[in-house]
Amino acid sequence: MFLRSSEELAVNKLLILYILDKMEIPLTNSQITQVIMENEFVDYFSLQQFISELVQSNFIKILNEEGKDYYSLTEKSIEALEYFISRIPEDMKEKIDKYVLENKENILKETQIKSNFYKKGPDEFVVNLKVIEKHIELINIDLNVPSNKQAKLICDNWKKNAPDIYGEIIQLLIKKP
Repeated sequence: MFLRSSEELAVNKLLILYILDKMEIPLTNSQITQVIMENEFVDYFSLQQFISELVQSNFIKILNEEGKDYYSLTEKSIEALEYFISRIPEDMKEKIDKYVLENKENILKETQIKSNFYKKGPDEFVVNLKVIEKHIELINIDLNVPSNKQAKLICDNWKKNAPDIYGEIIQLLIKKP
């Protein structure tokens, strides 16, 4: 077992804050883990410890939406990041910036487009569809459908096409007769 320097520990924690800042949306633990692991910054267990320590010291807060935990920056972390950002090596920041540029749209869809369904009766399923932007529900629709198959199809299509569907609904609703 080797010990890491306090500078290295600080950089790794700053890196987590930097990722949350660059994504501009709360992220799940698995999303943060994916960014860190794909870029091979730290090992999984150290990352989990850093996240836990950042939560305990109020540098990141946990938001729970629909049973899922999302991590978000606090005022304290924003100030710390502004003050200490120069401690993150440029090559690490460049890797994160590139990752965000290439993956942000998919992560946004994962985080802001929600669909699920449940069985209400023998031949009745309720499908819930949402688009959330910056913690504001732009649209929230509940549909009753007769089959599990239709409910799954609607959820899948919503995940793939929500921005277009939402745009069409708005256009239809604001169209003058």
